[in-house]
Amino acid sequence: MSGAHALRKVQPPRKQERTLRQWLSLTLSAALLILATAIAMLVIVMPAVTGGSALTVLTSSMAPKYPAGSLIVIQPTEPSDVSIGDVLTYQITSGKPDVISHRVIERRVDTETHEISFITQGDNNTVADPLPVQEVQVKGTLWYSLPGFGWINSAINGSARPFVVPIVAAALFAYGAWMLVATLRSRYRREHPRRGTWQRRRLLHHS
Repeated sequence: MSGAHALRKVQPPRKQERTLRQWLSLTLSAALLILATAIAMLVIVMPAVTGGSALTVLTSSMAPKYPAGSLIVIQPTEPSDVSIGDVLTYQITSGKPDVISHRVIERRVDTETHEISFITQGDNNTVADPLPVQEVQVKGTLWYSLPGFGWINSAINGSARPFVVPIVAAALFAYGAWMLVATLRSRYRREHPRRGTWQRRRLLHHS
């Protein structure tokens, strides 16, 4: 009887510890899945849906607010809607892919042609950029940024894109499936305790 009494005292704490570990594991899994999904939304989905672009900051010209390695997402913006203080992304040379993202410090309008141009400067630079930005060079303005996530964007949009995107998608799917299976398995175990364990407890109880 003393053995059964001791067993009844020890068993509930162990069961509580096991339940707590399962709850913590499921909570952590859910949090990681939500985080991964949120990052995928911000880095891939949102720019694609809105017609924007995700870019990686490669220099410290916009530090400390946008240090190297930051991910910046730009949205298409008409030159007429660009204002002083906006972070403007523009082509270094019109028609070529290389771009710079610097802050607008001056806005000019030609009195004859009515064309707009901009004077830009990096937040961390002491002088303005040497040449005005013409309308044809404008790609968009900063929408939001994610410090430290530029490497994800570089991997997704670089030469590794054909491999990275399917791997990330498969990993997210597998993680979600594992979390679902773990939840269902834990619930089944709570609702259907093993017969052998029940029999052992019954024998100890009547011993």
